[in-house]
This record gives sequence, C-alpha cells and structure tokens, in this order.
Amino acid sequence: MQEQIKYRTKLIGLNVIALIDELPNKTSSWAIAKQIVRCSTSIGANYRAACRAKSDADFLNKLKIVEEETDETIYWLEILEESHLVSIERIFALKKEVNEILSIIVASIRTTKSKINHKL
Repeated sequence: MQEQIKYRTKLIGLNVIALIDELPNKTSSWAIAKQIVRCSTSIGANYRAACRAKSDADFLNKLKIVEEETDETIYWLEILEESHLVSIERIFALKKEVNEILSIIVASIRTTKSKINHKL
C-alpha cells in the first residue's frame, strides 16, 4: 500500500506539471502555476519523508504536512477551474485523485493518532 501511495502522490505532481504547461501565457497563470507546482510536488516528497519517520509522532507530523499540501493543491485546482483557465473536464480526474489521496491521508492520520493514544 505504501508503495502505491508513493507512486500515486508522485503522479499527482507530474500530472500538475503537464497541466500547467497547457495554461495560457498570462501573468495570472504564472502566479498560479508556481503555487500549484510547489504544493502538488510537495505531496509526494512529504509522503516519502513520512515513510521514513523515526517514530509514530514523527510520522503523524509529516502526514499532517501531506494533508496541508494536498488540501492546498485542491484549492489551486479549484482556482484554475473557477477562473476558467482550465476546463472542468481537463482537471476532473486530477481533482478526483487528489481528493482520494486526501481521504487516505486523513484516515492514516486518524489511525496513527489512535495508535499513539493507545500507547499512552
């Protein structure tokens, strides 16, 4: 499962990179592109860091970063969609995948919190 999530989170970053290359050459697009590339690629990078966590608490903290970056990616995808810089059809599958990853990460956070609380 861990390897599958690593793959899926990396693919999100790669798909966002492909998406922003399709944006119009406008100042607004450049600003959004910088933000969404940063947070979408951070999802995979931080998930990999979480997989190498030294403790349950470290794992939890790193997963929370993944959650934040995933939620921020959803925000920027919504901005792209609602500003009509990209069509709904173009980002539908990407938004669905990012939301699925967010659900998995949130569930992992809950499980880890429960695990930590039971050790106390």
